[in-house]
Amino acid sequence: MSLANKVLASNNDLPIRSDQPVHSGKVRSVYWLTEADSRRLIADKGYDVAADAPLAIMVISDRISAFECIWKGEGGMNGVPGKGAALNAISNHWFKLFREQGLADSHILDVPHPLVWIVQKAKPVMIEAICRQYITGSMWRAYSKGERDFCGIQLPDGLNKDQRLPELLITPSTKGILTGIPGVPEADDVNVSRVDIENNYSSFKFRNLEDINVYEKLLREGFNLISDSLAEIGQTFVDTKFEFGYVRDKQNNEKLIYMDEVGTPDSSRIWDSASYANGKIVENSKEGFRQLLLNHFPDPDILLNKNRMPERTALAEDNLLPESVLMSVSDTYTGIAEKITGEKITLPEDPKSEIIAILSEQYDLID
Repeated sequence: MSLANKVLASNNDLPIRSDQPVHSGKVRSVYWLTEADSRRLIADKGYDVAADAPLAIMVISDRISAFECIWKGEGGMNGVPGKGAALNAISNHWFKLFREQGLADSHILDVPHPLVWIVQKAKPVMIEAICRQYITGSMWRAYSKGERDFCGIQLPDGLNKDQRLPELLITPSTKGILTGIPGVPEADDVNVSRVDIENNYSSFKFRNLEDINVYEKLLREGFNLISDSLAEIGQTFVDTKFEFGYVRDKQNNEKLIYMDEVGTPDSSRIWDSASYANGKIVENSKEGFRQLLLNHFPDPDILLNKNRMPERTALAEDNLLPESVLMSVSDTYTGIAEKITGEKITLPEDPKSEIIAILSEQYDLID
C-alpha cells in the first residue's frame, strides 16, 4: 500500500453516531456522542465521570498546519505519515505522567486506537497558557525591536537570541474572541497579563480567583516535569502551550484538568541539547517545518505578515510540497515520539477502516 494511503487526511467524515455536527479543527475532529451512548459507555467502561457527562470521540488527522494554513504534498500525500499517532502517543505519555505524579487529570478517558481518544466534555478556561524557558520565536522578534513588556512581565536589556531566561515566563493569550474586558482587544490570541485575568477571572471562565493560582501551579509543575524528562533523553524543552478546563467526576466534584494536547512537537519547541550546547539549534518540533517553509519560498513575509493572509492561503493551496519534505517531518515527529515514549510508532495500513472497525466492534458507535 502506498504511503499516501497510510495518511489520515480527512477525519470529519467517519460514520460515528452523533446528533450534533462534527467540530473539525486544523488537526482534530470531534464527534459528540448521543446522550444515550455517553451514558452507556460511562456505565459499561466505568469511566470516572458524572453519569450524565457528555462524551466525544476525538480523531486526530495526519494533516500539518503552519502559519494558519494546511499544507499538502505531491503524490496525493495530504498529510505527514505517522504524525497523528506520534502526537497522540506523546500527549498520552505526559497526561499519564501528570496523573501518576498527582498533578491533575486530563480530558482523555480511553484510547481505542492510536489516532483516537474518547474524551469527556470540559468547560474550557479561555486562556492559551503559554510558558517560555528560552527567548526565541515571536518573543525574540518583539524583544529585538525594543519591546520589554510581555504580559505585564518586564524583561531586562541585554538578552541574546535563544538564551535561557532567568525564570520560566508565563505569557498567556486569549483563547477565542473575548468581549467586554477592559484593555483586552476583542480578537483571538492576544496577550494578557495576570492582572487582566485576576480583574476579569469570570470572563476567562475561571470559577474563582484561587483557580488562577491553581492553573499557574499546574502549568509550572507540568512544564518542569516534561523539561526534566526530556533532559534525560538529551532534549531541551524551550516553550509550550497548555490548556485547562473544568469537569465533574463520579461524585460530581468539579475539578480543573489539563486538556487539548500537551508537550507535543505541535504545541512546543524542543531542541536537541547537545547541538544547543555547541551553539546550533536543531528543532525536534514543528518549528523545523516552519523554518523550512520560510526558506522554501522566495518571499517569507507572506508567511509572517497577517495582512497578507489571502496570499498565504493561495501559497498553501497552489504549492504541493515534495514527498521528501513531508517524510523529513515524519521522521522528526515519529523520532521524538519514540524517544519520549520508548515505543515504536507504527503506521496504520488503512487508518479509517481500522478506526471504524474498532468503534463498531468494541464500542458500538458506528451507524
